[in-house]
Amino acid sequence: MKFIGDFHIHSKYARATSQDMNLENLAIWAKKKGIQVMSTGDFTHPAWFQELRSKLEPSAPGLFKLKNNTSGTSFILTTEISCIYSKNGKVRKVHLLVFAPSLEAVKKINDRLALRGNLAADGRPIIGIDAIDVVKIALDASPECMVIPAHAWTPWFAVFGSKSGFDSLEECFDDYAKYIYAVETGLSSDPAMNWRFSKLDNVALISNSDSHSLQKIGREANVFDTEVSYQGIADAIKTRDPKKFLFTVEFFPEEGKYHYDGHRLCHVSLAPAQSKERNGICPKCGKPLTIGVLNRVEELADRPEGFVPPNNIPFKSLVPLDEIIGEALHVGVHSKQVLKEYEGLLGKIGSEFKILLDTSLSDLQEATLPEIAHAISCVREGKIRIEPGYDGEYGKIALPSAEKEAPFTPQRNLL
Repeated sequence: MKFIGDFHIHSKYARATSQDMNLENLAIWAKKKGIQVMSTGDFTHPAWFQELRSKLEPSAPGLFKLKNNTSGTSFILTTEISCIYSKNGKVRKVHLLVFAPSLEAVKKINDRLALRGNLAADGRPIIGIDAIDVVKIALDASPECMVIPAHAWTPWFAVFGSKSGFDSLEECFDDYAKYIYAVETGLSSDPAMNWRFSKLDNVALISNSDSHSLQKIGREANVFDTEVSYQGIADAIKTRDPKKFLFTVEFFPEEGKYHYDGHRLCHVSLAPAQSKERNGICPKCGKPLTIGVLNRVEELADRPEGFVPPNNIPFKSLVPLDEIIGEALHVGVHSKQVLKEYEGLLGKIGSEFKILLDTSLSDLQEATLPEIAHAISCVREGKIRIEPGYDGEYGKIALPSAEKEAPFTPQRNLL
């Protein structure tokens, strides 16, 4: 069965997260987005775990649904852990996703982690624990658990991050690297960037929203054609079978918060070549720049830009529908007009992913304003301009109007 999964979100118990991020709302918004399998997020938090135990029931092997709920949304048990520790003479800060096949496995993981840190402090707990120990704890809880480096290239908190990461999975996980079956590319990189690093050839590249609000779920996601179960998902990821793991849905990486190098407070944004000309120093304040994802990928890459490995899992680069509508109508993404057009399109066509991925242009033209239909078509074709994000600032997108399409040239869009 073909379905879409988003395996990394945060609950209302995580810092800087909307209080609307509860199970009931997640089920509603997953249906709006077209996501069949939704992350629970934050299963390490005691209060959230209690909600998971009291409100969920099995929907398929290793997956769960809300009791007395007809949304059709299944939940998969995942969490993010922030590991801060010293290794090889450096302080390391690595965020990890942990997947679990059962509530019993989650309890075992939580019991072990509670001995190492305060799980109630944050939905994404900060624990002084080596990434290897997280893998050990997860596999001891259940051999079906998976540990996947989160947003693998983000500067401050990632396995390959420029500030506190490693140069390979083996350097981070030692002999346990063989149990790392995937990495999450993050919003500021896409599979094409990761394909330049041959050391990732034997792992899957997954993409998730890392959402802190309902509207942002599904901004990145994974599309499968396999059994809708924990094991079906795990097998598709582990085997990287393109008949089962069809493609990922991606942000244009330039829109991510850490694509370029820069200094947010100084309003300085630099491409890697510009940054290197300045030896990584901010031209305004004289302090080191935050080195972004593109620069870090180029540092570790052993292949040229544009290299496509055989048997890769392809991807589609999209812009969230509310952003497309706002840009097409020249209004703010949170305006009443955007909400009206967004809900109207859902009512006429169905989910956001159906609108963005599957609906023909002629059907879009019948269902919505011509400028919105045109904008969706431009995104599909990669006719989009982006001012790249840097140092915590999202990139800014621009779409051509029907009258001013000529100056726009396609971004990378490989499917």
